[in-house]
Amino acid sequence: MRIKLILMLLLTSCLTWSQVNQNWKFKADSGIYSSPVISVGQVYFGDKTGHFYALDKYSGKEKWRVELNGAIKSKPAIYKQIIIINDQSACITAMDKKTGEVVWQFNMDGEKQVDMWDYYLSSPTIDGDIVYVGSGDGHIYAINAESGNLNWKFKTGGPVHATPTIHQDVLLIGSFDGYFYALDKVTGKELWQFNTIGDKYFPKGAIQRAACIYNDKVIFGSRDYNIYALDIENGHGHWNYKEPGSWIIATPLLYDSTLYFGTSDTHRFYAMDAESGTIKWQLPLNMRTYGTALALNGRIYFGCFNGKIYGLNEENGAIEFVFQTDESKSNYANLFKSETSFADGVELYGPEARKVEEEILGLGAFLSSPIVDGDMLYIGDANGNFYGLRLD
Repeated sequence: MRIKLILMLLLTSCLTWSQVNQNWKFKADSGIYSSPVISVGQVYFGDKTGHFYALDKYSGKEKWRVELNGAIKSKPAIYKQIIIINDQSACITAMDKKTGEVVWQFNMDGEKQVDMWDYYLSSPTIDGDIVYVGSGDGHIYAINAESGNLNWKFKTGGPVHATPTIHQDVLLIGSFDGYFYALDKVTGKELWQFNTIGDKYFPKGAIQRAACIYNDKVIFGSRDYNIYALDIENGHGHWNYKEPGSWIIATPLLYDSTLYFGTSDTHRFYAMDAESGTIKWQLPLNMRTYGTALALNGRIYFGCFNGKIYGLNEENGAIEFVFQTDESKSNYANLFKSETSFADGVELYGPEARKVEEEILGLGAFLSSPIVDGDMLYIGDANGNFYGLRLD
């Protein structure tokens, strides 16, 4: 299929979100990398200082907050009347979702941040009455959701910050060791493993985030610049696509047999046929996309490190909607000279890489993945702003 390169600058005629569409904004105590969940009128998320929040989803008013011992860089999970979260102190905490009262806690063997671009922790995945989660200690854990007791744990060769994916009786997850694992979800026994190809500069081919499922395939990105589609039954390859010069971090969104995902250093957003790995269209940007996109009413929404949320036409990638943070509006020109390029003198990975990264995060970078409930989109940014945005 012919690749359609969509290069569309945001002109003044382009529909943008204004303050009218921002129903409310809540200020957390620090940056938000945690993706939100919603349950019974409340939206839940955490921040980098370890505060976990419950807000009224209609007004943004704080209902309660709990202070945990480590940064919260994962998505919470709902189980009956409790909400479960992983934090950087290597502790899994279950709280009453109405009050925030701690129901149980489980301590893993430790946590580790691999590098400055290792922005996330594994998010708890619940299947039945079991919580599955990875850890920087290299293990994958299965924990009883009622009691917080350990069922089993499985050791990999590196930190596990990817979120587990469950398919029937199989747990599927990748590790920073460059292997993708299929485990029996009941026993933790290994069924198969797949070693990523690796690259000259990133030979391990570390796997940073979760996979998605399409028919008989499990699909995930890697730091070796590849996106892989493996057979769920045996781990054999169906296809892979290499994006030269860029990690693929984001968990792909699967929608109507199409994969939607952003890249890291090549700053592109792709629509790809899930069956064949053929590119349908691509949109060049000026920054990374690490969060998972969502689909709604013919549009694909995702947040970018440049402080913008984009809404694209699912068929051709045309930009139809943009929301930009106030900080991004104020400081955008300091870092970018166009929608596809940096300002002169800005070196993303030069001697002052950490300083530049902080400036990018200061735009209100979106590392969180959006969630939609009714006609509202909810997402947090790296400056600690959490938004309730109305989709008209």
